[in-house]
Amino acid sequence: MASGVEELLDMLFEMIDEAKNAPLSSDKCVIERDRALDLIDDIRSQFPMELGEARKVMASRAETLAAAKREADTIRKAAEDKARQLLEENTISLQARQRANELMQQVEERSRELKRSANEYCEDALRRTEEAVAEAYDEIKKSRARFRALSGVGGAAPAAGAAGGRPMYDAAADED
Repeated sequence: MASGVEELLDMLFEMIDEAKNAPLSSDKCVIERDRALDLIDDIRSQFPMELGEARKVMASRAETLAAAKREADTIRKAAEDKARQLLEENTISLQARQRANELMQQVEERSRELKRSANEYCEDALRRTEEAVAEAYDEIKKSRARFRALSGVGGAAPAAGAAGGRPMYDAAADED
């Protein structure tokens, strides 16, 4: 059994690369459907969890921003209501304006703080996801280079005894 996504992708690549041509067609081939689907299922099950986490982070960010906007709207509405009430009373209209301005500043500051926090959280999660994906990509490139080196693709001499003069990849030897 293959140990990583890169190895499974190499096996799938090899299966398609070595597949026999379909009758009367040079661009179509015949592969073992169950084997190919099993490889794809194995790839899906081993694919880094960070991609799923990135989706959750983006959804969480959207929810956080929506909640912050709702909270800001609620606070703003409360501030406006309070300001109207205070303005109705002639004797304290100056105090009402001052309090309304303070509330508006608090609302705006709270809104900025929530947005900044959500952005920092999302940036950190996306950075970690990007690093994980970059590591997975590097592993894929290394596996592909090993595959090419072992199979003779890319300038190396074909392996002896390969069918039709084409090199054969030995997955059992790569598992060691």
